[in-house]
Amino acid sequence: MKLIVQIPCYNEEVSIADVISQIPTEIDGIDNIEILIIDDGSSDDTVKIAKDLGVKYIINNIGNKGLGISFSKGMEYALAEHADILVNTDGDNQYPGEYIPDLVKPILNKEADIVIGNRQTSKVSHFSLFKKFFQWLGTRVVIFLSGEQEIKDAVSGFRAYNRSALLELNVTDRFSYTLDTIIQASEKRLKTKSIPIHINNPTRESRLFKNNFQHIRKSGTTALRTFALYKPLKVFIGIGIIFFIIGIIPIIRFLIDYFLQNEGSGKIQSLIIGSILLSMSFNFFALGIIGDLLGRNRKLIEDILKKVKE
Repeated sequence: MKLIVQIPCYNEEVSIADVISQIPTEIDGIDNIEILIIDDGSSDDTVKIAKDLGVKYIINNIGNKGLGISFSKGMEYALAEHADILVNTDGDNQYPGEYIPDLVKPILNKEADIVIGNRQTSKVSHFSLFKKFFQWLGTRVVIFLSGEQEIKDAVSGFRAYNRSALLELNVTDRFSYTLDTIIQASEKRLKTKSIPIHINNPTRESRLFKNNFQHIRKSGTTALRTFALYKPLKVFIGIGIIFFIIGIIPIIRFLIDYFLQNEGSGKIQSLIIGSILLSMSFNFFALGIIGDLLGRNRKLIEDILKKVKE
């Protein structure tokens, strides 16, 4: 059984030594543990420090590609090296390496395809009330979109994936992979499990976003885009129904006025507005059907891609 622990890094010379030193060298049920550094265009001594500590496997991005692309490269490497499990942890030392055995245990026991470290954000002292609330809200939105009740911390980057998950999942977002892969996992019937962890104090500010509002915007966009990609019928039919209901109201108003009062002469604007809204609803219905047909084609392409990966 082979485990690869990947660490996406961007200028992490302050913390990378601590991250590497905490990765266990032996885990029950694992025969081989390798460390993979994915350097996302660092300009400091991150790579040099990793090499000095004995890390042999390093992927160097030319320029800063983003976390989503870096994670995807790690998935490709793990498959090429015939890894049975891939663990992702951050280079800023947020996640204690001592939890890695707990993270891989449900996979070894064949209880899950994906295991996510739940940071228990409501208990994190250095998180503001604002951040705690939106972490909770974001997780609830992902649960609603994916239908996966086991999710406790949707944006946690401390995760383990078995080989089946690596073959099935395809990262479609440059910003991150956390929400993207959760929604895909639900659609592809991959079993997800959460385990409670505690996190270290921050060594720096997040580089994924400048502020919480940008994080909310990017995460929300990613979640909705992925949901629409894999469940277009629900998205567009749902929007179409909303426009249909709103549009039928002025139509009814016009009809009541036409038959019961003065033949609709005073409510012609209701007819126009209602007709426009109903026309928009029918367009959304059509988009839903087209999206569903394209989704079936995408599924065939993903099946072919899985065979290529294998």
